Order: sequence, then C-alpha cells, then structure tokens
Amino acid sequence: MTTALPDSSRAARPSILTVDDDPGVSRAVARDLRRQYGESYRIVRAESGAQALEALREIKLRGEEVAALLADYRMPEMSGIEFLEQAMDLFPVAKRVLLTAYADTDAAIQAINVVDLDHYLLKPWDPPEEKLYPVLDELLTSWEAADRQPVRQVKVVGHRWSARSYEVRDFLARNAVPFRWYELDETDCEAKRLLTASGCADADIPVVVTTSGEALVQPTDAELAARVGLTTTPSTDFYDLIVIGAGPAGLGAAVYGGSEGLRTVLVERLAAGGQAGTSSRIENYLGFPDGVSGEQLTERARRQALKFDVEMLTTRKVVSLEPRGAARVVRFDDGSELSAHTVILATGVSYRTLEAPGLGELTGRGVYYGASTTEGPSCAGQDVYLVGGANSAGQAAMYFSKHAKRVVLIVRGDSLERSMSRYLIDQLPGPGNIEVLTCTEVVGGSGKDHLETLTLRHNKTGETTTVEASWLFAFIGAAPRTEWLDGTLARDDRGFVLAGPDLLTDGATPAGWQLDRPPYHLETSLPGVFVAGDVRSDSVKRVASAVGEGAMAVTLVHRYLERS
Repeated sequence: MTTALPDSSRAARPSILTVDDDPGVSRAVARDLRRQYGESYRIVRAESGAQALEALREIKLRGEEVAALLADYRMPEMSGIEFLEQAMDLFPVAKRVLLTAYADTDAAIQAINVVDLDHYLLKPWDPPEEKLYPVLDELLTSWEAADRQPVRQVKVVGHRWSARSYEVRDFLARNAVPFRWYELDETDCEAKRLLTASGCADADIPVVVTTSGEALVQPTDAELAARVGLTTTPSTDFYDLIVIGAGPAGLGAAVYGGSEGLRTVLVERLAAGGQAGTSSRIENYLGFPDGVSGEQLTERARRQALKFDVEMLTTRKVVSLEPRGAARVVRFDDGSELSAHTVILATGVSYRTLEAPGLGELTGRGVYYGASTTEGPSCAGQDVYLVGGANSAGQAAMYFSKHAKRVVLIVRGDSLERSMSRYLIDQLPGPGNIEVLTCTEVVGGSGKDHLETLTLRHNKTGETTTVEASWLFAFIGAAPRTEWLDGTLARDDRGFVLAGPDLLTDGATPAGWQLDRPPYHLETSLPGVFVAGDVRSDSVKRVASAVGEGAMAVTLVHRYLERS
C-alpha cells in the first residue's frame, strides 16, 4: 500500500486521491497536487485500483469526504474506468478525472457512459500551472459548491439492434451528455424494472429517463435535447453572425467571431464536431504530436466558444436562407426564423449511403455511417467490416482493431495511396488484425433483426463472396446536402457552394450581384453570406484547413460589415 495518509490532526480536510500503476508518475502527480492543494486537501496516493479502493474505504469509515479522483486509464488488473465505477459507490459526488498517455476515444466514451466523467486529461500534464491546476481548480470549486447529493444520470433503455436506440445513445454521447445504457434482454432485470417503474412496455423503446425522473418514450432529438439541458432556443432574434454547422469550420468561425466581439450564434442540426468529431484519433493536426480524438478537439472548441459568449443551438435544422434588406434570414424546419447581418455556411458533408440491396433497412441495426464509437465495445471478439479508403476509414480501422477479432477494410480502388495519409497507411499493419481488401465492393447484405451477412464483389474479376457479418461501417463519398439552397446560392454540379474567384466567369461578377466590388474570397453569390470547410467547392478535406477557413471567414465578415 503506497497511500500517504496524514495524521489525525488534519483529518477534517477532504481528500484528493490519485492512482497510477507507474510509481514515477504516481509520485509526480502527488507531488504536484500537494504543492498546489496540500494546505486545503489531503493528498492520497495509490499504485493500483485495489489499493486505491482500500484507501477510499478507510476514508469512508472515518466519515470524511473525497473531493476528486484522478485515475490512470491503462492499469493492469483494474482499469481507471473500472476503478472509478467502484469508487462512485463510495463517493458518488467526488469529481472524476481520467489520465491517459494518448488520445483514446473509447476511454472517453466509456467514461462518459459509465462514470459520468468530469474531465479527460492527457499525460504529460507539464507544466501543471497550465494543464493540471486550472482543470482541478474548476472541478474543486464546483465540488465545494455542490450539495453533496448523489449524482444522477440520464438512463436509456432499449434493444441492442434497435435503430432508434442506437441513434439516441449516439446523440447523447456526441453531445457529451452522461448517460447509462440498459439493454433490454432476458438477463438485464434492471432494464425491465426501469420500464415497469416508468409505466412503459417493451414496445415503447427506446425509453429515456431524465435526471428528474421523467420518462421520454421514443423521444425525437429535439425533445431529448430540451430535456437533458442542451440549448435549443435563441436568446434573441437578431445577431451579428449566424454560423450554420458546428464541425471544425463552424467551431473555428464561432470561436473567432465571439472572440472578436461579434454577437454570434452557432446552429447545429445534430451534434458539434461533424465527421471529425467521430474520429477516434487525429494525428496530423498541428499542436497535438501524440494525436487527439475528434471528441476531445470538439469539446475543447465548444468550451472555447462558450467562453467567448457564443450561443450554441442544438437540433435546429435550417431549411432556407434569404436576404431581407440588409439582413440575412435563416428559417428552421419548425417555421421559426433567425436574422443576422451575416451568415457563415459550415454545414460540411455527409457520408453517402450504400445502395446495395438489403442494407437500407438495416441502418442502425448493424449498418452504420461514420465511426459510431459508442458501438466499439459491443464489437469485442467479432469481425468488423469497414467501407472506404480515406483517412476517416483508416482512423476507424485503428480504433476498432482494439475491440474486434478482425477488422476488414473494403476499398474500391486498387490501393490506399491516393486517398489515405501515409501515417495511417503505415499504421494499419501494426495491430495485426486489420486486413485490406482492394478492388472490392459491397453489393448486398441480409439479416432479420440485424445484419447477418454481406456479399462482396471483386470489381475486376466479378467474383462474389458471401461472408457472415454483424457490423458494417461505411465511410464513402462526400455529399454536401445543400438542396435547401436551390435558387439562393450558386453551387457546382455536385452541389458544393461556389465562392470568391470561383464565382467569376471571364472576370464578370455572378448573375444578380449588385455590389460594385467582386465577392470576397469565401463570399458566396449572396453578399454577406460566406462559406467555410468541406461544403465549399474544391475545398481541402482536412480538419486544419476547415478551422483555418472558419477563422478567415470571420475576417471577411468584418470587412463586409465595415463597408456595409
């Protein structure tokens, strides 16, 4: 036992406990904690989950409190998440921090779902004045202000192969809403008890029980967002800037807009992060040499935007855009409107659906579009098939290789060289359970309650093969989904939005352009409306370029406002 428990004269102080199986790291964490918090808190150190739990039991028996728990994720015998889950039974309101040596989306998703994680901290945390103390200061202030009542979580009851159950879990996870999943099967008595207590039946799933005890039966995303504390209603009806889409480009625009004094509102249809938000590990983004998960990057950007007073609206679908005098007006699918001096379109792109027979009706029941990291642990010991040859597919392959028995990457082309970054191509052989099938397409699928088989075809020989499969994740194509802009903005023949020089034909301004200047670089055919990120015609499909365009668009917004 390597706990350090002070004498009884200081027993009234609440404790901060840290556990790490590396003695050097464990001592370093405790040293930094004592230096900053030793006067007000008892610092307890352990080198295994079992030792840490024993220390917590002693503290519990003495009637003392624990303010915070810092646990290393990858420990033998008991992981950090497993430790935190057991620690919650003893000290349910203690703040929980997970430490890891590199970005691990699976750890974050599990921790959000299982232990209501308060923060996810990458090692090393040096200097602690920048990376450790600000995080703990905020958590400890929150703990001291709390009423010490047991932590309450959103509960989701549903079937494993229910498409809507999957969508609800994915929505909550991507919006960083802590929840616990109760799978309705013959072995989960608690799921049945929850349904009985809420007056619901098996046919009502998914059922979401909010922290206030309200049972939501098959809720829509908008109903769910409103009940779990997400903002869906704007505080006013006019802004300086409306940003549509909360992927990297939209978040970049929102952060820069808010930081430069523009009254900014960010509108998102589903969840912040876009496609990048589901990436398990992004390793070529500037400033993160050890990689960063899309979820972590998204959460940091979201918090940054809120810091600059940006309003963020969730589950609001924009269906039209129009000029109205000097204002630019967006209309939502419920008929309501929002106006601003300027608009930045950052709606990104969506994965194209697979047109193979039998797959459409299995979406959400074994067939998924995007990484869907909530499903990772469920794939343990099974074969997982991925369709696509770009970075998103490569990142997903590396992620699922940690869970699945075998990961099969299906690529239509004859190699990955033209579509995937070299660092990912070099990583794929590493896990030892990733196979790449080139010149191959999915031409069919079947299953009763969920996906059971896939039919694959070699596109050069024409030979087909049917394989058993319960999991298929597709990462193909890039559809801009800009049909709602018909008649409003100029687009190319694939639906991507044209801007700046791309609008000029033989030096002439676009039809209907009424200003005495040509469009700014990211300005669309409607003055005052700008575009950034993947939805722009001929854009570079990378996170860094999207963030950069979002920032650049705000600079052009200022130029537009100065001349208006």
